[in-house]
Amino acid sequence: MSAFYPSDQYGFASLLSDAERAALLRLRGVLDEHVRPVVNEYWERGEFPTQVIAPLIAEDLMNPAEVLAAGEKVRGLYAGFRNFELARVDASIVTFYNAQSGLFRTTVNLGGSDAQVAELDPQITAYTYKGVFALTEPEHGSDIAGGLETSATFDASNNTWGINGAKRWIGGAAQSDVLAVFARDTTDKQVKCFLVPTDSVGVSLTKIERKTSLRIMQNADIALENVVVPDSARLANINSFADVAACLRNMRSDVAWIATGAAAGAYEAALKYVTERKQFGKPLASFQLIQAKLATMLSNVTASLAMVTALSQAQDAGIYKDENSAMAKMFTARMLRETAALAREICGGNGIVLDYDVARFHADAEAIYSYEGTDEINALIIGRSITGIGAFR
Repeated sequence: MSAFYPSDQYGFASLLSDAERAALLRLRGVLDEHVRPVVNEYWERGEFPTQVIAPLIAEDLMNPAEVLAAGEKVRGLYAGFRNFELARVDASIVTFYNAQSGLFRTTVNLGGSDAQVAELDPQITAYTYKGVFALTEPEHGSDIAGGLETSATFDASNNTWGINGAKRWIGGAAQSDVLAVFARDTTDKQVKCFLVPTDSVGVSLTKIERKTSLRIMQNADIALENVVVPDSARLANINSFADVAACLRNMRSDVAWIATGAAAGAYEAALKYVTERKQFGKPLASFQLIQAKLATMLSNVTASLAMVTALSQAQDAGIYKDENSAMAKMFTARMLRETAALAREICGGNGIVLDYDVARFHADAEAIYSYEGTDEINALIIGRSITGIGAFR
């Protein structure tokens, strides 16, 4: 078992360089000092602990100093373990961080022109330009490719676009400077992407209340009514949903790492509980049925780590396939769901109490299971690859 992670049975973290591990240890220190002590309180309140944002940004973990000083490239494998490290502590915190480092940055880097990327990426990594990915709509999630209703109309007289529509489940929107809004061009009917400032006239954000999962993450309903942006706000290389799919291909690998990290967090929290808790005069960890469930949980985490590690290695080598990222997201989310359920189960009644962390992972697993591609949609992406036949409709 890896000395770096108690849930890394096969030692996948050994594939990281010394510089990458040093950066992750810095992140771990911030999480232990600033996040762990407050996360359960804020989860129960359904609020985001804004005081943790500055310490996370200060670590500059998208371009870590240790990796750059070593003359190394910032690898996808490192970024994966960064999500893993965050998710071991809390699913909302990693979702918040990944909204900038994964979803928004990927959208700009893949969808922007060379000039747009050169201008915006340094600001994104420094968090001086904060954005979120706004694709899902109130009536369209899994069917967004054909169902997207938000519209964009070009006005040649002043070189601007008028945007109308609505978006839903947009996490971190209230803390952002800009929304990466996907809208259908009313002229050619193709999907395009626009960087819309959150303070634009016609933009309104409403917090989604009464969630039972990812309660810390502030998701928003967004209304866009006659919002006007200049043509320069359009990301030049997103001109169809195929271009959007290229972004999603990368994003699903991020979420697979998040699912794996959350499963590790659930396992580690449950292991701590059963080691300390005594029943019938001895630790719960000494009972056969408890050990059998721990074995299943650790196996789930190990299999998930194997899959996401291989996926990131392939992507670092330039191999990006829809079916690969879809398979990783589908499998790791399933393993998270089972692992979190077993963690809650072996903790008994205390498994639904926030004090022991397991309850939070158990509830948050449901959101991860559904976002960035449901289990069914990812299965159909894999099935299309296997058979050559699309079965979406």
